[in-house]
Amino acid sequence: MNRPAVCFVALLLASATGLAPAATPPQVAYASIEQLQQRMDAGTLDSRQLTRALLDRIQRIDRSGPALHAVIETNPEALELAGALDAKRTKTHGPLYGVPVLLKDNIDTGDRMLTTAGSLALVDAPALRDAGLVERLRKAGALVLGKTNLSEWANFRSSHASSGWSGRGGQTKNPYVLDRNPCGSSAGSGAAVAAGLVTVAIGTETDGSIICPAAMNGIVGIKPTLGLVSRSGIVPISHNQDTAGPMARSVADATALLSVIAGSDPRDPATADADKHATDYTKFLDSNGLKGKRIGVVRQLAGAEPNADRVLAQSIALMKAQGAIIVDPVKLPHLADLGEPEITVLLYDFKHDVNAYLASRHGLKVKTLADLIAFNQAHATEEMPWFGQELFEQAEQKGPLSDKAYTDALTKAKHLSGPEGIDAALQAQHLDALLAPSWGPAFVTDPVLGDHIVSGDPTVGGASQPAAVAGYPSITVPAGFAHGLPVGIVLFGAKWSEPTLISIAYGFEHHAKAWQAPQFLPTVDDSPAASAR
Repeated sequence: MNRPAVCFVALLLASATGLAPAATPPQVAYASIEQLQQRMDAGTLDSRQLTRALLDRIQRIDRSGPALHAVIETNPEALELAGALDAKRTKTHGPLYGVPVLLKDNIDTGDRMLTTAGSLALVDAPALRDAGLVERLRKAGALVLGKTNLSEWANFRSSHASSGWSGRGGQTKNPYVLDRNPCGSSAGSGAAVAAGLVTVAIGTETDGSIICPAAMNGIVGIKPTLGLVSRSGIVPISHNQDTAGPMARSVADATALLSVIAGSDPRDPATADADKHATDYTKFLDSNGLKGKRIGVVRQLAGAEPNADRVLAQSIALMKAQGAIIVDPVKLPHLADLGEPEITVLLYDFKHDVNAYLASRHGLKVKTLADLIAFNQAHATEEMPWFGQELFEQAEQKGPLSDKAYTDALTKAKHLSGPEGIDAALQAQHLDALLAPSWGPAFVTDPVLGDHIVSGDPTVGGASQPAAVAGYPSITVPAGFAHGLPVGIVLFGAKWSEPTLISIAYGFEHHAKAWQAPQFLPTVDDSPAASAR
């Protein structure tokens, strides 16, 4: 982008009584899917009790207390749905049965909740139908608890935006250090999972929007291969790069969620081959997953931030100790050549794709990108208090997808990132995966100057771009801390290589044991002792 059963419910309910966030017992807010299912199977917890406790925790931590602004809306039917799931619960059920899940607020739900991409322009009416992945979640018995805040329009409105801010939801905070940024655009999903407001959440990524918020909020994020998870019913940026994926506090929980949402959907032609590859990914959770794996270190994606480099060095040492074969360095061709064709493709795609999406949303006053631009201008006080909409305006000037400028840029971007980029690097050294720092520690939230989350930015680093442009999978895992802020590593590889990446990530997580619960600090501790940590 993780406990004796008799006392669990008491502790869970105690977490909703107004204790300070730092005093919340970790076994209450941070139980895994497996632990929750064990207690529900034992009859010491049910979905309704769990849902009530999480709703209370959202009220206590997200709406007041630290006021994270990670959850933009809770499901008004959540308790009723949880009770219905409890009534139908049997001894045989899937891992997500009765488990609450939060969805990024660009994912349609055909219920009373809104889907707005964080924009006030889309609050007129809810969507008429569940997104494809939501249909899969409901079929598996998962409970849709609510929607998470995000960088408005998935961070594709202005290049000077503050990640995690939306007109509808305000500014999301990083639960580790509250004046730091949660990164975008799945900021709310990352912060909510990190803060124990939910066990798992869904984010979406075009370039970095799962990997960055997962890394900076100290959790696991999986960006799947393009076409493994349906995008039907998701507010788009680009059909060439968009994908949804799981965010969780452990590789096991993220993998369980991926296993449910992966698969073909006739509403999304890109998923035509998904059923050939979708599987129960939990069978690849191997504590010895590092042994014998050939992992290449992409030094071109490191060197930008000393804390990230220190954590990378520690991670490489651990991988070697657990039997991985580290090839260091590995050259990833064409890294410097991806930016220009990528932005050209995204601008063309956004105009085409968002117009198509808006046409499917009955009851909205805005029908086109041009309408959105006009809405923001008319509501500038609420929608553009600090930054504008230059990406919207640039996209509106683009022509049809038949333009030669677009087709040339798309061909270049895909070839340089995939066959001539990631594939070439993997094949040259017979590698299973590539490795880099996910990002540096979270930067300070700055509504005036915006933030730095572009892959390769010299202030914080970032390694999302190659896999994002190619449409290949990547996974970020917590690997260490700097000044109380999480730092992650990212693994990425060939198309459909989720099983290999999950095996490596789980093996690393099992031995690194890097995850720690957030303490909701107001600012970083700059003492020498903290700096040393």
